[in-house]
Amino acid sequence: MRKAGNLAEVILWRELRSGKLNGLDFDRQKIVGHFITDFHCAEKKVIIEIDGSSHDGKAEYDAERNSVLEGLGLTVIHILDTDVKENIQGVMLMLKTHPALVM
Repeated sequence: MRKAGNLAEVILWRELRSGKLNGLDFDRQKIVGHFITDFHCAEKKVIIEIDGSSHDGKAEYDAERNSVLEGLGLTVIHILDTDVKENIQGVMLMLKTHPALVM
């Protein structure tokens, strides 16, 4: 079930796969530490997380998770589920120019 992902993950994956974002290689549903991340770019040490309703009421857990991932030297980029669904071009523009992802 987790591997299938949700709609926002499917939409973003279509834009990330095959080097479409600055020629970078992303893995989907990558295990990092003891977490399953939405998207991982090893070359840039970046995690992209899509935050939807499953994150409601989990601010403390998410903060701890970010801290652990950042402690591993990773940059964590959070994107709202609704932004992916309603403005994928805007999301991609933000990612293409994000300092952690610029070539």
